[in-house]
Amino acid sequence: MRLFEYPVMFNRAKEGGYVVTCRDLPELITQGETLTESVAASSDAMDEVFAAYMQRNLPFPPASPARRGERLVSPPAETVAKAALYVAMRETG
Repeated sequence: MRLFEYPVMFNRAKEGGYVVTCRDLPELITQGETLTESVAASSDAMDEVFAAYMQRNLPFPPASPARRGERLVSPPAETVAKAALYVAMRETG
């Protein structure tokens, strides 16, 4: 089973907090005041990105290995379950 973990970058914002992006999921852009809040925001944003992929019947991009300064993040558990079912259904036609 796929883990649906994607490398996410947390860049400090000039005005404070962090801007969060994911090179494998370019639609994922969010922010948080603290690193902990930013990790939670990235997981929530990933939930929305996954929903958009499924609604448009698009395949999920493969996850790249994390690079220096990135963290692996996954969407909430219920989204992972939906994504796994979605991928299985796409693979079986």
